[in-house]
Amino acid sequence: MSAPEQQPEPVDRGAEVGGRAAERAAARARIEQQQTWVDVQIRRAMERGDFNNLPGAGKPIEGLGADHDPDWWVKQLVKRERITVLPPALQLRKDDAELDGLLDGLASEEEVRKRVEDFNARVIRARYTPVDGPPLITMPRDVEATLAAWRERRAARRRATAAAAPTPPGSRRRWLRRRR
Repeated sequence: MSAPEQQPEPVDRGAEVGGRAAERAAARARIEQQQTWVDVQIRRAMERGDFNNLPGAGKPIEGLGADHDPDWWVKQLVKRERITVLPPALQLRKDDAELDGLLDGLASEEEVRKRVEDFNARVIRARYTPVDGPPLITMPRDVEATLAAWRERRAARRRATAAAAPTPPGSRRRWLRRRR
C-alpha cells in the first residue's frame, strides 16, 4: 500500500511580499538601534574620559592630503619594523662589520664557531651567485683566528669586570682560612 500523496499547498504571493517587507522593516530597525547603541557607548566613554590625552591628539593625520599610494601599508610596515633591504654585497659588508659585536654576546665557542661558519657559507654562496648592485668584496673569515680573537676579548672583559668589582675591606679570602 502506498502512502497518500500530499498536495502542494497554494502559495499566497501577497503574504510572501508582505513578509519580505516586514523583514526589511525589522532589519532597518535593528540597524537604527545598533547605531543608537554605538552612539551611547561613545558618549559614555567620552563622559568617563577614555578619549582624553590620546597620543597624536591635536596633530594632523599623517598623509591625509597626499595622493593615494597603493603600497602605503608596505611602506608603513618597513618604517615601523625598521626593515632594511640591501643588496647581498652590502648586507654582507654590514654583517661583517657587526659580527664581532654579535660574537661577543655569545657564551660558548661552539656557538661562535657555528655563527662564523654560517657567515662564511653566506659569503661563499654570494660569491657564486650573479649579483645585482655593487661587487662583493667581503671575504670569508678564518674560523680559528676569529675564535682566538673572541677568546682574547672575553678574557679582557673578565679581567675588567674583576678589576671593577671592589672587595669589601677587612674580608679575607676563604682559602687563607683553610690553610691555618
